[in-house]
Amino acid sequence: MSEQDADIEALKVNKIPAPASRDQASRVFLPTFLPPMPTTSEADISEAYGGSGVKSEAPIDTEAVKAAIIETLKTVYDPEIPVNIYELGLIYDVVVEPDGEVQIDMTLTAPACPVAGMLVKEVADKSGDVPGVATSHVKLVWDPPWTKERMSEDALLELGML
Repeated sequence: MSEQDADIEALKVNKIPAPASRDQASRVFLPTFLPPMPTTSEADISEAYGGSGVKSEAPIDTEAVKAAIIETLKTVYDPEIPVNIYELGLIYDVVVEPDGEVQIDMTLTAPACPVAGMLVKEVADKSGDVPGVATSHVKLVWDPPWTKERMSEDALLELGML
């Protein structure tokens, strides 16, 4: 055995012997070190709900609640982009009903965004915590596709695109 082969052998951590026959090959079990991956991941979430579910006895001021939701959404950031999701133009629609039910349509800058589920859940949770909101339903939509034209002037300036 050459010195190089000996070095390679010394670097091997687990040596699994070759099976002597085909029957033995089916009995070789490799150790697993990681827990099994879930069938759906947080990245697969395309809608989420937030809020207490408790509706107001009296009608709420829908415009004031909508403004409060928008201010709250300005605290949500994509971890890869230093601009909030509202200024990025990722929020397509916020509809507030007099009974406190809220529907938010949002998108992402790219369909393969690795934090998609995390953002949808965060938007649902934070909008659901706004006073006057009974339930927030956030839905991830892809039509129309997001383009940089949806970004606010502040976002364009922050990213050096103006």
